[in-house]
Amino acid sequence: MLGGAMFASAVPLGARPGPAVQSTPQQLAKAGADDPMNMDLLDRVRQELVPPPFVPAHDQVASGAPKVVQVRMVIEEKAMVIDDDGTEVQAMTFNGSVPGPLVVVHQGDYVELTLENPAGNSLEHNIDFHASTGALGGGALTHVQPGETVVLRFRATKAGVFVYHCAPGGIMVPWHVVSGMNGALMVLPRDGLKDRLGNPVRYDRAYYIGEQDFYVAQDDSGNFKRYQDPLDSFEDTLERMKTLTPSHVVFNGRVGALTGDHALKAKVGETVLFIHAQANRDTRPHLIGGHGDLVWETGSFDDPPATNLETWLIRGGSAGAALYTFRQPGLYAYLNHNLIEAFALGAVAHVQVEGEWNNDLMMQVVAPTDIV
Repeated sequence: MLGGAMFASAVPLGARPGPAVQSTPQQLAKAGADDPMNMDLLDRVRQELVPPPFVPAHDQVASGAPKVVQVRMVIEEKAMVIDDDGTEVQAMTFNGSVPGPLVVVHQGDYVELTLENPAGNSLEHNIDFHASTGALGGGALTHVQPGETVVLRFRATKAGVFVYHCAPGGIMVPWHVVSGMNGALMVLPRDGLKDRLGNPVRYDRAYYIGEQDFYVAQDDSGNFKRYQDPLDSFEDTLERMKTLTPSHVVFNGRVGALTGDHALKAKVGETVLFIHAQANRDTRPHLIGGHGDLVWETGSFDDPPATNLETWLIRGGSAGAALYTFRQPGLYAYLNHNLIEAFALGAVAHVQVEGEWNNDLMMQVVAPTDIV
């Protein structure tokens, strides 16, 4: 699922008549970030979004001129179970998942989003792209009531990984975000990722992790409450939010979403890109048994990556990326190194790595024996 085919080009929507005079792909590819594009000159491609932790099919290096990348998100309000005890939240989601799906484009491309708020929903929603410029990140142009749809187009002028989230206004903003309505967009440089010296960098697999803080209210006996719909949960959730103390801190929507049978996969010798987003709180990713070989801690691909980090910071309301080449087989834990949040509240994932063990890197010299 995450092999080489995952990085194939998006599929064009079909041929159409061109203008009498066209710019060459080379001219379009070299256009500056502030130069307006003629939409009639650009290819339009549809990107099929996939549930996290997976990423949509994409090229690591752009081919040809900038494109209009079309994506569709459907807002879904629904009850979600977030742990093995059956704790339930009235979630608000993009495309039914927490986090919402990752979108991948290249710098200079246009993102054209169709956002739908089905009639069965109860609330107004919108979307704020931290990667965009103007109109509250698109939030001012995308307010949709139940039963409405809207189309937003913006140009991806900055290379990096960026958060998006619902931002309908006032206290509704944090409530929608901590109810699951957030995701990430990755804008790759047109010539791909590079190390500190400017050398090209490629990855064999990419995984997308959205860290989510939930604020589920409890009754007088300490049991987590259940509600009929999002509005029914609002007052109790708001009171819990004001304590700044989450009941759960999880990866990809629930405790254990990326462990056990759902553990991430890799092989010795493969380079894996971990994309990590946190729309509300600071977090500190750490890979037990590995490192951040290259880390774009702030998310900006225009800045040189840090190297050989043990733990890195993802600021609340942002996303970052880290590359690691696995050198030993076994089960790795990728977690929030606030260990309380990892082991008590749920912010941990596993990576199962296949391959041959290298005793030069690590070995048990003497097995446990009685002390003499």
